[in-house]
Amino acid sequence: MKTNKLLLLFISLLALCLLVMFFLQLIIKNNPLKKRDLPEIKKENTLNVVTEYNSVDYYVSGDTISGMQYALCKYIGKRSGLTVRIFLENNLAISIKGLEDKTYDIIARNIPITNDKKHFMAFTIPVTQNKQVLVQRKSRKNDSTDFVANQIALANKTIYVTKDSPAILRLKNLSEEIAEAIFIEEITAYTSEQLIYMVAQKEINYAVVDKEIALKNTKLFPELDFDTDISFTQLQAWAVRKTSPVLLDSLNVWIKDFKSGQSKRI
Repeated sequence: MKTNKLLLLFISLLALCLLVMFFLQLIIKNNPLKKRDLPEIKKENTLNVVTEYNSVDYYVSGDTISGMQYALCKYIGKRSGLTVRIFLENNLAISIKGLEDKTYDIIARNIPITNDKKHFMAFTIPVTQNKQVLVQRKSRKNDSTDFVANQIALANKTIYVTKDSPAILRLKNLSEEIAEAIFIEEITAYTSEQLIYMVAQKEINYAVVDKEIALKNTKLFPELDFDTDISFTQLQAWAVRKTSPVLLDSLNVWIKDFKSGQSKRI
């Protein structure tokens, strides 16, 4: 009788141990801290990339997809042999969150390389150089809005930017530099080009966008002025998780080759 009780206890403990091991494996499998670098990505053969939709980086014209970021993603797919799956998200904060929770492996957009961002993500070599410019209407008799000819004239003005735009930090620093308030309004779910349109339609008076996007829209909006620089020329790059060093090293090689014209030979 005692032997049967011991056997039953042993079987119960064994079953409990197996159950605990099963749940531990389940937790490990779904653990958000689980490593995902290039070797893990290659096992799935899918590289998840998030970029933004605009007339420079990624856009649809007729039935054709174009843009600098799209071209670089396409090149990386051919070079690596991986299937590159591209997601569109204009909100940088959402893209960063997706990078952290491993929804995305790369943020493929022009992010200014700053010390504060280096604390929580790793940057590739610079993809491009850019700067932020002010969008405003040209001075006209029938428009009473003040024309901003220099950065000092931004004092006490309300500037509109996209949600979590890199321009926010620059505007805050500029406010300190001129010792005057600059009021910043973040617009959710709007692209830089939509802000340009809003300035043209007199819905807002001032916005800040990347110069590349501004230049792309010069002919479309001849009534607008894009000549007032808000920032100095900045190095801009892609971003990956700090826990993906192998992916980062490979990206740096691919980006360097792409910029040197290697993509034309593939």
